[in-house]
Formats: sequence, C-alpha cells, structure tokens
Amino acid sequence: MTSATALAEYALLLLALMALVPVLVIFVQVALACLPGRSPACGAGRRPSVAVLMPAHNEERVIAETLAGIVPQLESRDRLLVVADNCDDDTAEIARGHGAEVIERTDLERRGKGYALDFGVRHLEASSIPPEVVIVIDADCRVEPGAIDRLSRCCLETGQPVQALYLMRTGRPGSLKQSIAEFAWRLKNQVRPLGYHRLGFPCQLMGTGMAFAWPVIRDADLANGHIVEDMKLGVDLAISGHGARFCPDARLTSRFPEDGGEAHKQRTRWEHGHLGVILKMAPALFRAAIRKRSPALCALALDLFVPPVALLAILVAFVFVLSIVAFLVAGVSAPLEVSVLTVGSFAMAILAAWWGWGRDILSTRAILLIPLYIVGKVPIYVAYVFKRQKKWVKTGRD
Repeated sequence: MTSATALAEYALLLLALMALVPVLVIFVQVALACLPGRSPACGAGRRPSVAVLMPAHNEERVIAETLAGIVPQLESRDRLLVVADNCDDDTAEIARGHGAEVIERTDLERRGKGYALDFGVRHLEASSIPPEVVIVIDADCRVEPGAIDRLSRCCLETGQPVQALYLMRTGRPGSLKQSIAEFAWRLKNQVRPLGYHRLGFPCQLMGTGMAFAWPVIRDADLANGHIVEDMKLGVDLAISGHGARFCPDARLTSRFPEDGGEAHKQRTRWEHGHLGVILKMAPALFRAAIRKRSPALCALALDLFVPPVALLAILVAFVFVLSIVAFLVAGVSAPLEVSVLTVGSFAMAILAAWWGWGRDILSTRAILLIPLYIVGKVPIYVAYVFKRQKKWVKTGRD
C-alpha cells in the first residue's frame, strides 16, 4: 500500500467515524426511550408564583387562542406578560382583551425573540416582588391543561431550567412532506430527550415551554438576535451549571405553516441555526465538560453534535458509497466496516422510533418514501455553504 493510499484510507476512516458518532448518540437515545416503565416524574412539591412571558410579533391571528389556554391555568398571584415586539397589527389590543399585561417594544435595529425576552425580563425585574419562576411560551402554541403547574413545580424543585414536551403538527393533513417533518420533529423533541431524561441527563431548550428559576433567567444573556436563540441559551446555561431538565408530562403543540414558502423559510432558519451552533458552541461545550469532568455536559455536547436528521442521512449515505468505492478499487475494508455499522444502527434507530412514536403519523409506505424527502432538503444545506441565513426572520402565519 502506497503512502498516498494509506493516507486516503485514514482520511476516509476518520470521516466514517465522524458519521458513526452522531448515529450512535441517536441509537442510544432511542434505545433508552424504548425501555419499559415510566420516566422520572416531574416535580410534585409546592406551586411557586409564576410569570408567563410571551414574546409576540404580529400575532393577531393566533394569540387569542393561546392566551385562552393559559389563563385558566394561572393562580391569583401569577402574571401573564405579553411583549408586543415591533408590532404593526392588533396583537397588543387582543392580548389586553384576554387579560394579559402588555408592554410594547419598538426597535427596528435590534430585532429578534432574544431582545423581546430580555425586554420582558427587565420589566419583571422592576417589580417589587419578582416571580419565583418565569415560563416562556410562544404566541402560536397550544398549552395543554396542567402544563404550567407541572413546569413550575419541577423548576422550583430542581432549581434548573425545565423544558416541556413541544410538538409540531402538520398544517396540511395528507401532505407526505409535512408528515415526515412531523415525525422528524418527534424524534428530535420527544424521543431523544426522553432517552436522556431516563439517565438524568440534560436536554436542549426548544424555544417555548421553557421554565426558569428567577435568578437564572434574570442573569441570562438574552439580548441577542441569534436565529436559534433557544439552543444558544441552553448551551450558555448548561456551561454555567444550569442544564435544562426534560418534563414530558407538560405538553405544548404548534403547527407547521401551511404555506410551502413559509415552511421552507422556517426550516431553513432552524437548520442553518442548528449547524451554526454545532460549529461554534459544541467545541466550547466539550471543553467545559472536560474541564468540569461532567458526564452530563459531555452527554449534552454529544447531543448537540448530532446534525439535523436529514443532513445526517445524507452524510451516512455519502460515506457508505465512498467506502464501497474504496473497497472495490483499493481493497480498503476498515471504512466500509464502520459504514456498515453506521447504516445498520441508523436504520434500526429510525425504525424503532417510528414503531414507538410515528405509526400514527407515517404509514409503512410513507417510511419508504423518506429518501425523497431527504433529497428535497439538499438545497437547504447547499444554501448554508453559499447563502447562509444569519439573521432572525419572522415566520409568517397562515
């Protein structure tokens, strides 16, 4: 074997191992989620005082229904604070009409959810008696009964941020693309966090249904326009010793945009932001895990290292094909052996997740069409290289 061939083999083997690591993370998470028995219960202690903080930018079409689901869950000492952020519609008036305390923010230069959240927290800080727990809920979410109570109790009991189960529903029944997207969302937001939850490991923040003890949210770095501010906040807090806990008993739901253009814009923002966080923040999280000798931080770093599942599937397939070519041309076997393990583990994890949590969304026939959905997302990843989305962009409502 020539030195050039050996170098190529080592490079391909390293690439195969890089594809294997995130696949094994998903495989372990799904396997743990599939174990029989209930996950650890959320807090059952004293119910703290709560402030529900809702950032809202032009949400007049959806905010009334969201507030109607929250108000019955509040107690007399709780607050419901809506930040009407750069609105030019009736969001503020509708919120006031449903009993919310409303503050209005206008700043066309500093745009984004992070700035709105910081504005709301600073308003709460000015109160004579701040809340014990702040729960962030987006204006387009449906909050299931009991969610506020469970989140607040769990947050008070642990002193750590708590993330509710947040699911997205398809806005177009019968749409294969949206059904696959809904299943992928379940895999990321329900199955994988549940697996980690059973080991007591932290999860990522998901943007809504997030509960924070007052000292934690008061001192957090919120005022930024990051396009996935929730992921950044979760990493920042974890490094500072406040890794988020998952509370699957508290549930919120929302819907994907029915408009294809808006759905594409939303997915582009999520996935470009996700890739940016992996590149910029995963190394910092790994360093913090090593420095603090923290298995929990290491587990969260590995979870963060997992790219969007469609991109991971593309990477796995690409490395598998390269490994087959290398084996046929040069007789190189090690990368192919690793790739076979990767493909098998990935397929088993996806099928197990579908069997446990996806059969009500996807038929067996639809599972076979997932590769077409993955191919359709290639332009999003190509755009990340040549035309990356870096600024927060509001998703239009249908």
